[in-house]
Amino acid sequence: MKSKKLSILLALLVLIISTLACALGGEPTLSNVRTAKDQDGAQPASIFATTETVFVVSDLTSGVKGNLITSKWYAVNVADTEPNLLIDTAEIPIEDETFDGTIYFFFEPPIEGVWPVGSYKVEIYFNGVLNSTVQFTVE
Repeated sequence: MKSKKLSILLALLVLIISTLACALGGEPTLSNVRTAKDQDGAQPASIFATTETVFVVSDLTSGVKGNLITSKWYAVNVADTEPNLLIDTAEIPIEDETFDGTIYFFFEPPIEGVWPVGSYKVEIYFNGVLNSTVQFTVE
């Protein structure tokens, strides 16, 4: 009978320890993906002038070395461009052992310092899995 109680107690102790370990470290999470006029995301925007740099900003919590954030930029509806044309891809690998903070991508006006007028989208992937899609317009 004592060994059965001891087994249950040990199982309960392992469960508590693993729950605490997950709560303290947690799984890496990429959240709050947004377009902005700055790399900190303090100036969120979805409409940009033709000469503005577009930032896509997100928050990474409990990131670890080896995590990979990828952006895919598309021209969705732009004159003289095929719909949903992939115009660029960029990657940010996490190289620190642990990382909590802001991750950002940016795209300067692509054609002689000017964005073509139209609608665009950016897909953000976290470790190869689509995490978010944000849209913006250039007017």
